[in-house]
Amino acid sequence: MNTQRNLLAGLLLFVAIPFISAQEKAQMVVNADLGTETINRHIYGQFSEHLGRCIYDGLWVGEDSKIPNTNGVRNDIIAALKHINIPNLRWPGGCFADEYHWRDGIGPRDQRPKMVNTHWGGVTEDNSFGTHEFLNLCEELGTEPYICGNMGSGSVEEMSKWVEYITFDGESPMAKLRKQNGREKPWKVQFWGVGNENWGCGGNMSPEGYAENYRRYATYCRNYGTNHLFKIAGGPNVDDYNWTSTLMKNIPGHMMNGISLHYYTFADSWTNKGNATGFDDNEYFRTIENAAHIEELIERHTAIMDQYDPEKRLGLIIDEWGAWYNVEPGTNPGFLYQQNTLRDALLAGVSLNIFHKHCDRVKMANIAQMVNVLQAMILTEGEKMILTPTYHVFDMYKVHQDATLLPIEVKCSNYERLGRSLPAVSASASKDKNGAIHISLVNIDPANDIEISCAVRGTNAANVSNAQIITGENVRACNTFDKPENVRLANFKGAKYKNGELTMKIPAKSLVTIELK
Repeated sequence: MNTQRNLLAGLLLFVAIPFISAQEKAQMVVNADLGTETINRHIYGQFSEHLGRCIYDGLWVGEDSKIPNTNGVRNDIIAALKHINIPNLRWPGGCFADEYHWRDGIGPRDQRPKMVNTHWGGVTEDNSFGTHEFLNLCEELGTEPYICGNMGSGSVEEMSKWVEYITFDGESPMAKLRKQNGREKPWKVQFWGVGNENWGCGGNMSPEGYAENYRRYATYCRNYGTNHLFKIAGGPNVDDYNWTSTLMKNIPGHMMNGISLHYYTFADSWTNKGNATGFDDNEYFRTIENAAHIEELIERHTAIMDQYDPEKRLGLIIDEWGAWYNVEPGTNPGFLYQQNTLRDALLAGVSLNIFHKHCDRVKMANIAQMVNVLQAMILTEGEKMILTPTYHVFDMYKVHQDATLLPIEVKCSNYERLGRSLPAVSASASKDKNGAIHISLVNIDPANDIEISCAVRGTNAANVSNAQIITGENVRACNTFDKPENVRLANFKGAKYKNGELTMKIPAKSLVTIELK
């Protein structure tokens, strides 16, 4: 089995081989009968932190709002999220999680205490969106809740009782309190984070200190009845490999199910994030290059995990990822509100292809964030709502959820800038439970179309049954409240399939998904 796994891993590598010809071309092979790994649907998870206008004035408008809503949540947002089949939703943070005390967010809303969000803008929140509101929203969306518990400023007892309040179906003080607050039966909650970024905003702990605290807190996060928690340890800050090693050595495998990893993409660096719009071609290249760096992080953290967990029982949970730029001019710096361009759609496609490739270890990912914050799916302005280019990538790529990853080979030209180069084509392929094959390709080159010839082996697929594309006038194209469909999902007419050979011309700066049946 190990030999077979290594051979398949070799096939999955993206190979960049420059062509001598001046014409941009690429060759691919998809092995439709060799897949063994599943692309976990939870790779398409979302993140909703109490940050800026993500919750308040984003998701949550309240039941008395003139904006059409269901139990206080905007109907247009609910419909948009249902359409892309979001598999899980992480809440309440982020850094906010380790200052959130859940009892402040239950009971009659007019009696809930107010709090200051010290991490994000210093604004006062009224706690009108709490445990019941979040879990009811998850039920409405048909998505799995992912709750991040407070280790930084909360007690073991507080986290333990939160689990009991939510999931215990019996006689106990917490179950009684839940019923008094209007919920007779418990909710099902699988994913549970034990703290967040505890190397930083979650307590500035050492890896040894966090591991010891994790063991204490996780011990009292009980499984009640048929509800079994998937416990996620707070993992490293980007390339802190010592953190991962320390957790693997000091936390018994039976006490955790996953380790988180956070990685944000900047146009240059933490101190020079760049602008969401108006960027130049050099900034574009650096942004895509920085996004692709997540593959090295996955590989190196995975190598450490493999030493202690060769059977890959533990998941690598990339529960914060995406682009982080300077905030839009005139907005609160603590709200992290930014526009979303075609560059971000291309970045998302490249990232998701990498997650697919490493789905033997990457079991969940949560883009940051869902509404009005960082690389958002959705932007709102009063009654108006727009879908971002990144949203359309998640719509296009939803066909890969829970599908079998197919080994591929790619030989392509390079996109060169600043004396460096990247493979111009990023790709992944999968086969769903009905046998349909989906091939997704990203042409990151902003100027050159690429002719692709793809041999599809080991299938009886007869034709292209569907094909979609996302592109725009240039990589700076974005959707605005005046022009909400500058970048959108459209039908792609350029793919032909005959006798196992798929041919197409992928336009510059575009994402394409082809379905074969």
